[in-house]
Amino acid sequence: MRNVQKNLEKKLTAPLHSEKVNTHTENKIRTMRTKSLLFAAAFSLAGVASAVAQNNVYSVNAVGYVNLALTPGFKLVSNPLNSTNNTIGNLLVLPRFSQLFKWNGTGFDSANYTGTGWDHPEYTLAPGEGAFVNVSSAATVTFVGEVMQGTLNNNIPVGFSIRGSQVPQLVDVTTAGLTAALKRFDQVFDWDAANQTYISYSLTGNGWSPSTPNFDVTKPLFISSASGGTMTRSFSVNQ
Repeated sequence: MRNVQKNLEKKLTAPLHSEKVNTHTENKIRTMRTKSLLFAAAFSLAGVASAVAQNNVYSVNAVGYVNLALTPGFKLVSNPLNSTNNTIGNLLVLPRFSQLFKWNGTGFDSANYTGTGWDHPEYTLAPGEGAFVNVSSAATVTFVGEVMQGTLNNNIPVGFSIRGSQVPQLVDVTTAGLTAALKRFDQVFDWDAANQTYISYSLTGNGWSPSTPNFDVTKPLFISSASGGTMTRSFSVNQ
């Protein structure tokens, strides 16, 4: 376990190349798209007062599911939908001997999936949080819950942290509110699951270099912030 943690920390401080990674997240559309399309997310929309006209859905609540395909090896994951219980004991059913690593600010807290479930089922994976998983064999996780709406705030602490989008949407970090929360010379690291390494991006006086990174539907980013901040975004499925 210590070797795994040291390996992750070593890779974090020594990211390699800088090219974007294609996601392997599988997202299935269940009903009509919202006005903003919510990109590749899948939802069953329901509300107290809803009206459908010309493929636009107006709704109070939006609930549904998102499928995440996992293969052996480390993968950085996030939960795109809000559940009544956002613990890994409720959200993640994985093959036996799978592992989860959640960053605590100075290192990784680990959890192991045994024949009876997680040894730390209380660890949370709420929308906006993230963690590494390492499955022992291929698996699919299905997140079920509600799309978060309104003014959404996600704290970015000083130092390293893992943060994701709080809504199920492929979105660049500026639209998601992360750029405004960071300062010049702060960095983000996108995990390349295929090559098991980081891709680094730096915030300069002219924007992001080499390009603007994205949050994927179920993929967060590792963030390095010198002063911390708050990632704020106003979101509605009827935008």
